[in-house]
Amino acid sequence: MPDFHFMKKEPIYEGWSDDRKYCATAEPEEGCARGAKYFLRISPMSQYDRKQAEFRMMEKAAALGIPMCRPLAFGVCEEGVYSVQSWIEGIGAEEAVPTLPDSRQYAYGLEAGRILRRLHAIPLPKKRGEGPAPEDWETRFSRKMDAKIQKYRECPIHYPGGEAFIRYIGENRHLLKGRPQTCQHGDYHIGNMMLDESGQLYVIDFNRFDIGDPWEEFNRIVWCAQASPLFASGMVNGYFEGHVPEEFWRLLALYISSNTLSSIYWAVPFGQKEIDTMLSQAAEVLRWYDGMRSVVPSWYFQGYYLQYIDGIPYKLKSPFDFSFLRKYGRVFQVYDDQDSGNIASGPRGTGSAIS
Repeated sequence: MPDFHFMKKEPIYEGWSDDRKYCATAEPEEGCARGAKYFLRISPMSQYDRKQAEFRMMEKAAALGIPMCRPLAFGVCEEGVYSVQSWIEGIGAEEAVPTLPDSRQYAYGLEAGRILRRLHAIPLPKKRGEGPAPEDWETRFSRKMDAKIQKYRECPIHYPGGEAFIRYIGENRHLLKGRPQTCQHGDYHIGNMMLDESGQLYVIDFNRFDIGDPWEEFNRIVWCAQASPLFASGMVNGYFEGHVPEEFWRLLALYISSNTLSSIYWAVPFGQKEIDTMLSQAAEVLRWYDGMRSVVPSWYFQGYYLQYIDGIPYKLKSPFDFSFLRKYGRVFQVYDDQDSGNIASGPRGTGSAIS
């Protein structure tokens, strides 16, 4: 790594990939007490082409202004293929978001949906080494679903009521015909997002990037809905700017059915804990979709009317001008869930709340 000299590498054990990941601290520059931190990822040499394409995809995403770990360096070292990325100091969104007020949860979901929409604007690769060339989506995903159904039937563990997923796939696979394809993050959900120390939402972990139907990218929204239904609803509404087409819901149910089938046989090698997680998740999915008889999940919420003041979101029934608050100082907190129906705000420097 010719441009980086690390004095310390602390292993990171979160995640499911076989890559070795580190919080790497560089040697301090002259006049600095501490060196800068970076995210270092090392993969087997056999994955060189895949990792090179991943790095190039991240460069394109960063060029669009996507909030993410910025790709800084890529190459080969004695341990394998490495990439160096900027370090994000913060907390996992899956942990932080559910503890926030309702309007903040929903606002972060809106932001996640809008970020995803921007990601899907990345041009498809045209040159060899920039990623896989897209096969016709209907052909490709039908083959994938057939394989998942077969593996599910061969698995010794089945979901109670799991045939509903197979029935829905059979009745709705025609929806795949003519679907467009874009670049995909590949694992887009709240577990692959962070909030930095200022509260900015970041997207991380592009190592499953792919090409496919942009709406398939929502197949992991199950994890979002389990953590925060408001975040999940905001993600859908943010992506579509509040105008969600009916066909999206029917396709989402198809993609979630397919993904849920494969989750149980994926979990088996990891032991009973992961098996129980997937059994529980499948049962919850079936409740959301009324045994796959409904196409809009029960967790979906059409949303609030949100306004912002000094970057703080708050929900209203209709627009209202709160700009007069600025004469009291910068607002750092808004309480919009009062039983009275009033809104209270906390401008800095006043020493009190204003209702």
